Amino acid sequence: MDYLILGFLTGLSLILAIGAQNIFVIEQGLKKQYIFIVCLICSISDFLLIFLGIFLFQYLNNYFTPTVELIFNILLLIFLLHFIWGKIKTKVSETSFNIDNKTNNLPSILVKTLGFTFLNPHVYSDTVFFLGNFSKSFSQVDKYYFGAGAAISSFLFFFILGYLSKYFSKYLKSVKVWKRINYLIILFMSILALTVIMEIIQV
Repeated sequence: MDYLILGFLTGLSLILAIGAQNIFVIEQGLKKQYIFIVCLICSISDFLLIFLGIFLFQYLNNYFTPTVELIFNILLLIFLLHFIWGKIKTKVSETSFNIDNKTNNLPSILVKTLGFTFLNPHVYSDTVFFLGNFSKSFSQVDKYYFGAGAAISSFLFFFILGYLSKYFSKYLKSVKVWKRINYLIILFMSILALTVIMEIIQV
């Protein structure tokens, strides 16, 4: 259960970082257009990528030597530091939402949703590399709990973001709110970075 919670909090910290995909989901919520299908595609895509990363690193685990594990931990630490630094430099005030142009074409919405999901390099770095790499030393059962927690956070986040975006629109556009969210993300990711440093020291 602890790994389920850890996966949930870790996944939520990654997905809360405002980006093109989240803005697109918010826009569709504000437009009241195909909210369910957009949120479902984003959630299922995250689920597949999360477990792809976990299974990939589980397979690679057979080839892990202390040296290889050290290299992956260093890469993971670099990713975390880069992620944290990116959050520190984030200019929240530049975030904007486009709710004037409405598209009633379902195929167009599907293409855009898949594009914002699978053409976004951050999706792969966050789900496949980070979550898979971070959980590489967990037991097989704990990996499943961790992945399930991250997937649950994704489902909840996208559907809440999509369906409540109209109600929370004034808050979502608030610079203060996103700054506070960024502070929480930086704090949590800094804690994870410390745990990776401890693993590197112990290798």
